[in-house]
Amino acid sequence: MYKMFSISTSLFLKPRASLKVQGDQGIASAGYYSTRVARNPNLEKLQTNYLFPEILDREVKHMEKYPNAKVISLGIGDTTQPLPQPVALSMSNYARALSTHQGYTGYGLEQGNKELRREIVETFYKDLSVEETEVFVSDGAQCDLSRVQLLLGSNVSIAVQDPSFPGYIDSSVIMGQSGELRNESGKYGNIKYMKCSPENDFFPDLSKTERTDVIFFCSPNNPSGHAASRAQLQQLVEFAQLNGSIIVYDSAYAAYVSDSSPKSIYEIPGSRKVAIEISSFSKMAGFTGVRLGWTVVPKELLYSNGFPVILDFNRVICTTFNGASNIAQAGGLACLSLEGFKEIMSKVDYYKENAKILVDTFASLGFRVYGGSNAPYVWVHFPHSRSWDVFNWILEKTHIITVPGIGFGPGGEGYIRISGFGRRESILEASKRLRTLLC
Repeated sequence: MYKMFSISTSLFLKPRASLKVQGDQGIASAGYYSTRVARNPNLEKLQTNYLFPEILDREVKHMEKYPNAKVISLGIGDTTQPLPQPVALSMSNYARALSTHQGYTGYGLEQGNKELRREIVETFYKDLSVEETEVFVSDGAQCDLSRVQLLLGSNVSIAVQDPSFPGYIDSSVIMGQSGELRNESGKYGNIKYMKCSPENDFFPDLSKTERTDVIFFCSPNNPSGHAASRAQLQQLVEFAQLNGSIIVYDSAYAAYVSDSSPKSIYEIPGSRKVAIEISSFSKMAGFTGVRLGWTVVPKELLYSNGFPVILDFNRVICTTFNGASNIAQAGGLACLSLEGFKEIMSKVDYYKENAKILVDTFASLGFRVYGGSNAPYVWVHFPHSRSWDVFNWILEKTHIITVPGIGFGPGGEGYIRISGFGRRESILEASKRLRTLLC
């Protein structure tokens, strides 16, 4: 066995500069075999390690320092409530049937089970002109983000909300779209950052936004929890039409929308000509471990030469993906049944109540709090503070894991994100601890 397999996993939690030292001086000098293949230079451009492994590393060190502390994690947005029984039962029955000649299935369609695609359209896109052949079932929104990046290629220019989910920027860096990191600003030179803050109602000033080929836009937004209004999304669609841009619209949290804000970009007239929509069962149905999502690519969406984008996306899917798990898709169908959908929406309501408890907690301490009503996330402002310092302060004083806002882009500095995903008893205990912050 090669010695390489004994490398500590802590290596992968270190910033890029540390990795370079390890790679140039540590691993090589220790006698490890090296190939003659150069490292992908785009990966060297990544600012640091990925946000959530860094948080995990700090959590581990905190637990080593306080071995008896009961740490509450309100950081990573992972669901905690059990799957509805009809959903779990449908997957169990499907899996059990695979042991029989009658019930065994192999490869399915790369684009997904036809019945599931039809139910996705009926449930989420009724009267929005979306066809089942425009729906591509997948193993989750984050995987689809990478497939969309493969579709777009390395020569496109991109814009992102600031703050936004770090996967948009990191995947762009890996694809070679980003340019070089500017250390003084924390921004990549070829990425346009659209500032979204309380001062502009968490929606960019499009009159001052440069044209890009692609616009990544998430609503309800992760991390701020803001759901764009119909008027705001109409502006976005018109901006994309004017500039000939493609919107990659992330609606992973649409099930949490409580007001009249659109749940799909396709509620906006003209959007089928300029938008791809990515969505997921993860935060809606508790499928973070099951893995199931979908992407919609309208037939009207065309490249500059008139070629349909959907045909290229279908080719990407058929080349890189063998289709979502048949068992997971059986669970997805159960989620969209009358009984299943009622139960998964009750889980959504549970997490929204958790978020409300956290909103009320921070508001009672006098902090400016955003989100929590149309999303499971609470976005708290700590003026004149660095978000990693706030993260460390809260962890040290309350043994609660949060997420520093700077991890979502420069526009997140001075904020922390807190997740409503958790068991109610943990949320109530966290609320109790957090109320001691200023004591």
